[in-house]
Amino acid sequence: MLAIIGLSMLLPILVAYVYREPDISGYIYSMIACFLFAIPVWLITRKSRKLSSRDGFALVTFAWLIVAVAGSLPFYFTGAIPNYTDAWFEAMSGVTTTGATIIGSQETLPHLTNGIESLPKSILFWRSFLQWIGGMGIIVFTIAILPLLGVGGVQLFKAEVPGPVADKIKPRVKETAKILWMVYVGFTVLQMTLLGFAGMSWFDAICHAFTTMPTGGFSTQNASIAAYTNPVIHYIIIFFMFIAGINFALHFRVITGKFSSMFKDYELKVYSFTIIIATSLIFLSIATSRSDWSHDSFIISLFQSIAIMTGTGYASADYELWPYFCQLALFFLMFFGAMGGSTSGGMKLTRIILLFKYAATETRRMLHSRAIIPLRIGERSINDDIVRNTLGFFLIYLSIFVLTALILSTFNLDLISSFGAAASAIGNVGPAFGEFGPTDNYALLNPVGKWLLTFCMLLGRLEIFTIMVLFSRSFRE
Repeated sequence: MLAIIGLSMLLPILVAYVYREPDISGYIYSMIACFLFAIPVWLITRKSRKLSSRDGFALVTFAWLIVAVAGSLPFYFTGAIPNYTDAWFEAMSGVTTTGATIIGSQETLPHLTNGIESLPKSILFWRSFLQWIGGMGIIVFTIAILPLLGVGGVQLFKAEVPGPVADKIKPRVKETAKILWMVYVGFTVLQMTLLGFAGMSWFDAICHAFTTMPTGGFSTQNASIAAYTNPVIHYIIIFFMFIAGINFALHFRVITGKFSSMFKDYELKVYSFTIIIATSLIFLSIATSRSDWSHDSFIISLFQSIAIMTGTGYASADYELWPYFCQLALFFLMFFGAMGGSTSGGMKLTRIILLFKYAATETRRMLHSRAIIPLRIGERSINDDIVRNTLGFFLIYLSIFVLTALILSTFNLDLISSFGAAASAIGNVGPAFGEFGPTDNYALLNPVGKWLLTFCMLLGRLEIFTIMVLFSRSFRE
């Protein structure tokens, strides 16, 4: 994996060469550092083949940490982000597809006179590329191209794939990973092409396609998508954010001709309905408060609803200027997330649906104590193990959110900023509220707070249990 990340640095080197940028040596140093660690480790472990479940959980967690460290090196060695804590924050935000950034404040990065737009093209490309490779999962990506991990790949797949159930498309994990990446790459290329023909520069089109499909949200502009006035560009990004929030296994079934699966999927219906309701309520609130029933009010309502719910985190407007109802609605959408098996963050709609179904089922069981009432989502019957897993996940998720907000408040942050940053980090959203809103950044946050948020980003991306298993006594025994 380190070798792959090292080789991928040839891409920003190519971008730097094309745009005649002087910071190529920073990438070369980063590549050398990756290979100096990668080659000895590979030589030591090259004969290992079998992976237990314990190995799978450990490998997933430490692989993400390693990739974040490797991804931070170009930021640091090129001098774009001279403080390593900030470089680490940017890299972890990238590979976990969170989209929170420290770039934009001249108090911490005085050499960037125009914020993000002052960064070299190669660094802008690297930021976007980190999110793209993190989107479908570094581990799935590795399984797809490294047959060395094929034997024990199922443990890795179960530990990394988002959602309460890892929905395998093919019997072999390696085949599944390849299919997922074919779909992922196909959508990325399609969006890139559409954005280019819609009037966005081809460089920006590539970078935004790289950060839309993984629901990441890094942009090449300080104003994010608000920098583009063409509504066609906004609608293209809206469409692909919606696509990225759908289970990729469902995409594969539709591509292979099983169109009925799209209409039968219960979670997709809830996903679409939630977006429609959120957009309608936010639009009504904005239009009523401003007496503005224009298309502009509608499109920013739709854009921000999808951007926050899927965890993409793009901004087409400063939603902190909206009515408080709209802000609170967006705050709750941070927890929802999109469909299980998508690249979004949050708790995932599958779990939200299951919690409501469980509450309704338990109410019915109280009224009919002797009745056997199965818990179903759509046509699928959910067994008790998944229910217990979901209830545990929900409790731990909220506990981590509250604890993180409390710790952030000790850095003299107000209530809105603390809760917003905590929800955004564990939900892999990016922008939050208060001091970390859509027009702000995380540059002035206390360094301890930055490390705390990066840990929350990792917890959210690997869905908590993958990491918490490592701290359990049974794992060490």
